Amino acid sequence: MSDKGTTMTLGDGKPIIIIKRKAAAHEAHHGGAWKVAYADFVTAMMALFIVLWLMNSNAKVQEAVAGYFKDPAGVGTKSGTANDGTDKTVEISKDHMLKLKQELERKIKNLARFQAIKNQVAFTITNEGIRIELLETAKGMFFDTGSPKPSEAGVDLLQTLAAELGKHANKVTIEGHTDAAPYRGKGGYSNWELSSDRANQARQLMQSNGLRGDQVAQVRGYADQQLRNPANPQDPANRRITLIVLNAPDGKDE
Repeated sequence: MSDKGTTMTLGDGKPIIIIKRKAAAHEAHHGGAWKVAYADFVTAMMALFIVLWLMNSNAKVQEAVAGYFKDPAGVGTKSGTANDGTDKTVEISKDHMLKLKQELERKIKNLARFQAIKNQVAFTITNEGIRIELLETAKGMFFDTGSPKPSEAGVDLLQTLAAELGKHANKVTIEGHTDAAPYRGKGGYSNWELSSDRANQARQLMQSNGLRGDQVAQVRGYADQQLRNPANPQDPANRRITLIVLNAPDGKDE
């Protein structure tokens, strides 16, 4: 209710105040509760449509959506080799990492040995960032067979990657892997030492060619415990160096 007053004056000079009362607007009687109910209804309908869309999506889309809700910040709680570079890797669309991946691929195409190595370098965008795998061949591609010494092709590729990654602030993890064939060297040297030494050699080479020391998050040697192709433990592709370019904490590369 609202009140409005009108003042009149009698002959004797005394004022007479007449108050007129006006009923409140209809909306004030019911309030805004219907807006809240309507908003809840729209939200519920939107959730229903999302569920129906997901039910009819392929497995890859479902896995990607599930991966986002498990790790919305894109940082991840496990190491970058949780999926070992297989087709089970959850791919998350991150424009900034996609651009970096494309730039790295463009740089590699300019290498003189590109035709020889193009099928031995694998890029994958994961929930942690970019996984770059340098896959060996039966005769050795990036490292001399049975040795932690990089080949000429390995030196060229690691130098190129280091120069480009050094332009960014993203942390990098470097991993070494072997196949399941026992190491045939002497003196107790095994696949554990070989995988660790190759990863460390890659680190040293990259840090000498643009990768900053504060960018290296970890250097790991896994021997044959993280096979890329478990169905064929002696597949040469199981012998590899893996570089994981990690997302920045805020989800953006710098």
